[in-house]
Amino acid sequence: MQENIIDTCLLKELTNKVNRFFGYIVFLLLVSNSLYSQSKFNQFLKPSDTLNKSRRNTVFITEASLATITLIGLNQLWYADYPRSNFKVLNDSEEWLQMDKMGHMFSSYQLGRLGSNTLKWAGVSKKDQLIYGSTLGFGFLTAVEVLDGFSEEWGFSWSDIAANTLGSGLHIGQELLWDEQRLVLKYSFHQTEFAKQRPNKLGSGITEEFLKDYNGQTYWLSANINSFLKTETIPNWLNLAFGYGADGMLTGEANDPLFLNQNRKRQYYLSLDIDLSRIETNSHFLKTLFDVFNVIKIPFPTIEMNDDGRVKWHYIYF
Repeated sequence: MQENIIDTCLLKELTNKVNRFFGYIVFLLLVSNSLYSQSKFNQFLKPSDTLNKSRRNTVFITEASLATITLIGLNQLWYADYPRSNFKVLNDSEEWLQMDKMGHMFSSYQLGRLGSNTLKWAGVSKKDQLIYGSTLGFGFLTAVEVLDGFSEEWGFSWSDIAANTLGSGLHIGQELLWDEQRLVLKYSFHQTEFAKQRPNKLGSGITEEFLKDYNGQTYWLSANINSFLKTETIPNWLNLAFGYGADGMLTGEANDPLFLNQNRKRQYYLSLDIDLSRIETNSHFLKTLFDVFNVIKIPFPTIEMNDDGRVKWHYIYF
């Protein structure tokens, strides 16, 4: 009887050891498979050293499809709600204290940067990256501007075209001059009290306000310090950022008869920033992630000066 009990205990112990052994094997297989998958994904994100036609075609087809779908969607879902008109030109260069122009410049720059980087990933030559990639923002936003020209609500704006040109030109010019982006256009946002006063115009809720409320938007020219000073005492990722914003705007025009008491003013900012694309890592996944989030200005202590000559200190500014 005692021997049977001992045999049973030994059998259970042996069974447990076998189960643990196979458990370790399964765990190792899962870990190795995960690492292998991550390694494959990391390799997929690595830019090609030579022209990869499959990647290049994928980039062209994807960008053309997304641009077409977006323009059709805008035409059907946005412009269809407003009367159409013959093509007309509108001079809106004085509206919104030029904050909308800053938005055009920022969008053109960032879309151009995206177009260039995706072609670099496909191994396309530097020349073609600039011709077909960096001009992506200018081409897309010009098409949107043409749609504006046929809308009764808006019109084709040459000042918008000028802003689009400056955005694309900033990217192309730096690549030709320095072969790198020493100056990066960035964006930050904070909610304001003005959206609640005109939610139909400035947005209702943070998602809409993020795009519509110019009072809460700040556009930044973020300059990499080491690219100009060539010093080892300052981290390579540290930038000096110059910001532009505006406040007190309920309408585009200052002399709107329905809103005569607007206290509109320009705001200028000086702050530090981090260029995420300059953080060293061997992971192409992290490089891609940093590149995506590099459009946002990192919050830092900030000095503000406005049209009234007042200087204000922000411990953290968004």
